Amino acid sequence: MVALLLSGCAAGPDFTRPAAPAVASYTAEPLAGPADQRLAAGKEVPAQWWTVFGSEELNQLVDAALQANPELQATDAALRAARETAAAQRGAYLPSADLHLQPSRQRVADTLSSPTASGANLYSLHTAQLNIGYTPDVFGGTRRQVEAADAQTDVARYQREAARLTLAANVVSAAIEEAALHAQLTAMQQLVAQSGRQLDAVRKQKQAGQVGAADVAAQEAALAQVEAQLPPLQKQLAQQHDLLAVLAGHYPSEYIDRHLDFSKLVLAAELPLSVPARLVEQRPDIRAAAAQLQAASAQIGIARAARLPNIALTASMGSSALDAGTLFKSGAGFWSIGTDLVQPLFRGGALLHQQRAAEAAYDQAAAQYRAAVLTAFQNVADTLHAIDADARALQAAAHAEQAERSSLRMAERQWQLGLSAYPPVLQAGQAWQQATINLIQAKASRYADTVALFQALGGGWQTDAGK
Repeated sequence: MVALLLSGCAAGPDFTRPAAPAVASYTAEPLAGPADQRLAAGKEVPAQWWTVFGSEELNQLVDAALQANPELQATDAALRAARETAAAQRGAYLPSADLHLQPSRQRVADTLSSPTASGANLYSLHTAQLNIGYTPDVFGGTRRQVEAADAQTDVARYQREAARLTLAANVVSAAIEEAALHAQLTAMQQLVAQSGRQLDAVRKQKQAGQVGAADVAAQEAALAQVEAQLPPLQKQLAQQHDLLAVLAGHYPSEYIDRHLDFSKLVLAAELPLSVPARLVEQRPDIRAAAAQLQAASAQIGIARAARLPNIALTASMGSSALDAGTLFKSGAGFWSIGTDLVQPLFRGGALLHQQRAAEAAYDQAAAQYRAAVLTAFQNVADTLHAIDADARALQAAAHAEQAERSSLRMAERQWQLGLSAYPPVLQAGQAWQQATINLIQAKASRYADTVALFQALGGGWQTDAGK
């Protein structure tokens, strides 16, 4: 009864999860957000947030990666291992029982008396014995061990969710970047074609005596400069293909392309923005850091309990006989009951230093938790600033593209009316194509900002019905 009462007290501190930061906003200055993307304060991130881009091909890419990515499968296995380890640790609450069967053939020296009733010096001995042991959790050391194992299970779970979020974000970002590179490469190829036509026009003008060799050389250099931009784009495109293949759990050589149509991607009109106090609940990396902090707290209790008395209860019963057929018959049985009280007295200071090491590890975990929280708030703030700045950049790129398009139309009209030669038309076309490339890059940045915000807010893993 005394042991049962004492077991209600566990050595070491009872873990209390740190409170959410008392901040009202993510940025020092209020951000209204871009006109084409409203920030919905207090709204939760959807679990399948990548569907907001309106691309079924993108949805299929993410689903395939979540099913086949080996790194995510590794986190699944780590979670299963942690759960089984915690289940094994809970077995310490119960008594242990072992059955021993020991047949042996023995000979006693002639100078010694035989232990058998017959006095034979050569005999067989068969022993069957059941040993039962139980260590009451008087000072809660076992409870702290179970708490630490359960906390490590939570760490593995949240690390899996963080890996899943990172994988989804990487797939979406890589697929959008690949689509943007395809669009840029198409525009660049059109720009190369226009530069080639302009070079042909300049050469004809030279044959007609209208321009000199210097003008031809200048146009050849311009064409070479434009052509030099193709290989880097082609390299980036090939590398994006390889990245998507590996993220989806395939070799690059066996991966089938499923290019997104960049022009069909949709920019989300509304972006969820949870309140700052909720961020520590939504970010799986913060939850993992909190679970690691609890495990470190439990280790302090384990170290303290190791310095306190330990009680072990033992019992054994069995039977010994010279013939296996006479086991468990009358007179062959034996039993014993005992207890063992151990109070560590001197271990060379090892137990004290182990406790101090556990306390230092807790301080380390607490600092890592605070760092994780600060980094999370920085991620959200950085993303909000990027959304605001890139929205203005996109607006400027759109205006520039419209201006260059108007300039091209005017140059074409003047050439059609005979008011100018054709080279100005080609130059205006080149400028428009470059502005188109800049516009594609600006749009890609907006999509990337949207992905980054969903990731910074935790990816909505808590709202997934399958979790």
